[in-house]
Amino acid sequence: MLKLEARPQPSQAMSIASPLIALALTVLVGTALFMLLGKDPVQGLRLFFVEPAKDARAWSELSVKAVPLVLIALGLALCFRSNVWNIGAEGQFVVGALAAGWVAMQAGPDSTRWVVLPILAAGIAGGMAWAGIVALLRDRFNANEILVSLMLVYVADMLLNYLVYGPWKDPQGYNFPQTVTFAAATKVPRLFDGGGLRANIGVLIAAAAVAATWLFMFRTYRGFQLQVGGLAPMAARYAGFSPRTALWTALLLSGAGAGLAGALEAA
Repeated sequence: MLKLEARPQPSQAMSIASPLIALALTVLVGTALFMLLGKDPVQGLRLFFVEPAKDARAWSELSVKAVPLVLIALGLALCFRSNVWNIGAEGQFVVGALAAGWVAMQAGPDSTRWVVLPILAAGIAGGMAWAGIVALLRDRFNANEILVSLMLVYVADMLLNYLVYGPWKDPQGYNFPQTVTFAAATKVPRLFDGGGLRANIGVLIAAAAVAATWLFMFRTYRGFQLQVGGLAPMAARYAGFSPRTALWTALLLSGAGAGLAGALEAA
């Protein structure tokens, strides 16, 4: 009788082949779907794999969308490594954008470009505060962080709708749900002048965040504590590692990344 068993050691060959196999299967399934729909599969695959990277502008637009995803993913990876299930990064992203947007709306024509720093800081604080609610309810009342973080996404969305349809609604916005236009100084500085390229300093921030997260997780004592707590909770308790500290650290750092992503998106 056939029986599937886990390998005693990860396969180096499969670690390289797995993404290639996944890509090949994606192309094959995509081709079949396009053909069933009566569409040109070559043109369809070209739109997915060639158009997004065909020139400098395409790469610039990719960076604008990739930076928030990278920042959110780093925080979630840190949580999951710690066995903390933060499913509410979207809510932390929204609240970070709201906090950053509020600071941006306080800027005026005389504001300098340095106003970007408090905007980004407000986004980080907003995301951390929203994630802190999850940590507090889990810590004090043993509430399930999966459900709490997920439900808080809907609360954040409702808060966003309330603000843009109510107190923050632009009186000159022709009744569209939007805030007033932010001052020019609040925009995140771009990496290139001219050419319509929107790539901004978020690319550098994301790259620094990747390096910082790696260093924290694999080169610091606190990161080691988080990983041990995630892999072997009983061993972590035996070693004297605090599960409360791990919970708060993971969620606050994850919220900070999501909130920063929201601030970059808003600005």
